[in-house]
Amino acid sequence: MAVRSRHHLMKAFLRALQQSQCAPSGRRWLFVPYDQLSNRIGPLAEDEPEELGIVLVENRWQFARRPYHKQKLAYLIANMRHFALEQATRGVAVRYVTVDSTYREALQLIIPELGPLRVMAPAERELRVDLQPLVESGGLVVVPHSGWLTTHQQFLAAHRSGPPWRMDSFYRFVRRAKRVLMDGDRPEGGQFSFDPENRLPWRGEPSAPRPPRFPVDEVKEEVGELIGTEYAAHPGRLELETLPATDRDAEKLWVWARRKCLPYFGPYEDAMSSASSGLFHTRLSSLVNLHRILPARLVTGAQRMKIPLASREGFIRQVLGWREYVRHVHIASDGFRRLPDVGLAAATDASDARYEHWAGKPWPQSARPPFLDGGAAPCFLGGDMPLPPAYWGKQSGLACLDTVVSEVWLHGWSHHITRLVVLCGLATLLDVSPRELTDWFWVAYSDAYDWVVEPNVLGMGMFAIGDYMSTKPYVTGASYINRMSDYCSGCTFEPRRNCPITSLYWAFLARHAESLSGNARMRMPLAAMRKRSVQQRRRDQQVYRGVRGLLAAGRRVTAEALS
Repeated sequence: MAVRSRHHLMKAFLRALQQSQCAPSGRRWLFVPYDQLSNRIGPLAEDEPEELGIVLVENRWQFARRPYHKQKLAYLIANMRHFALEQATRGVAVRYVTVDSTYREALQLIIPELGPLRVMAPAERELRVDLQPLVESGGLVVVPHSGWLTTHQQFLAAHRSGPPWRMDSFYRFVRRAKRVLMDGDRPEGGQFSFDPENRLPWRGEPSAPRPPRFPVDEVKEEVGELIGTEYAAHPGRLELETLPATDRDAEKLWVWARRKCLPYFGPYEDAMSSASSGLFHTRLSSLVNLHRILPARLVTGAQRMKIPLASREGFIRQVLGWREYVRHVHIASDGFRRLPDVGLAAATDASDARYEHWAGKPWPQSARPPFLDGGAAPCFLGGDMPLPPAYWGKQSGLACLDTVVSEVWLHGWSHHITRLVVLCGLATLLDVSPRELTDWFWVAYSDAYDWVVEPNVLGMGMFAIGDYMSTKPYVTGASYINRMSDYCSGCTFEPRRNCPITSLYWAFLARHAESLSGNARMRMPLAAMRKRSVQQRRRDQQVYRGVRGLLAAGRRVTAEALS
């Protein structure tokens, strides 16, 4: 697409920016990456607006690197453009550039004019690797990223003997260090985690809240037009009215989350339902990972709420505990490139996560920078099955999988239990390639970045690094899914009679018994598997081969096909 037509698709934004723009001379300049869109942290919070200039890069090369969900692209672009306008209104000079190159190449053209740029330490490893030569040459000066709640030194202090790393140890350490939900030296309520109590299924009461809608202004409309033209080949549905893009939108979502979600979040944290894709989950993660709303505000706000302690603690554990923990694990392992005793490799290039299952043809690969690979590819359990077409919307015949996949391609989001139990759990039972599923999450979810998605999928969801950050594979049979959801009521299979997921579970244990034999948390499941009769175990393997073959071919799993 020509530059002229691209400018047409940002005309209202550029006009508004020009009207608010300040004189750029005499400023100290800061490069603001796409996931640091806040003036409440770093130099934008510490320095006077009139003394600062910021560089924002809308990077079409990045967007074309993978077949990202349309909603994810809209999140990034709309929030970056509105952030630019908000900063210009504050008195900050804004240099907003659109490029078709790496960030390194884009900034190399700007630094001679503006001088060395400061930048808060980027969260994504991919971006850090891209920018490292500019850091080494002095063109970029890295300052600490003050949006995080914990330091890497605290992570190391919580794991003095090194890996394996454990979230509960880290969480207890930072709760004490930051005096969060503490009563003197003891945690409020006498325990650090109420996770065992937060496992109620949801049966329709209390009513699940409807997610808020947000105004669609001129800037957001232009982003929609841009996605519909330049990024029409990307998958997923675009829903502009569900997309928070302004500071005011972020505030509206946080108010909704406090009023409608958090009072009931704890008990129903693990519940799943076809009637509500999010239930009482706040849907804040995409904004938090852009720093449009700060994690510190979430923790402080939740801590002060007059709601049950189990809900306050459960929410804070997600933000102060798990979110911080996965970021530190990613740093400590260099994106899972440094792990002793684990077979490590890196994909040579960014994967399209089997995009051809949706489009009928592979994702077009543009010029690829030699310094960026496609991410670490550990595989402790040896999964090598290509990602099935069911993850791109081909009906699998399993209502749980089909329901969750449909929600993802509609909204670019689903809550963490559907990710862990359904999407990762079934892929693990089938021995799907962990790297391919990780790349699918990366393209499909609006909140997915390398520091988020690789620990969550490779580290926890698929146990691809063994027990370095989670204690066991998070796999289950049909009974758990039936207990915690209503998916089974809409399925042709019956969980207690013929659901293949239960046989997949037992077959998984049989195949990987040797690899898991030293895992203390797997002793009871392995012992139960060994008590199954020869006929049952033979049937388990038959179902595994049948389901794997059907899904690999893009066919529905049926009782007749497995008989």
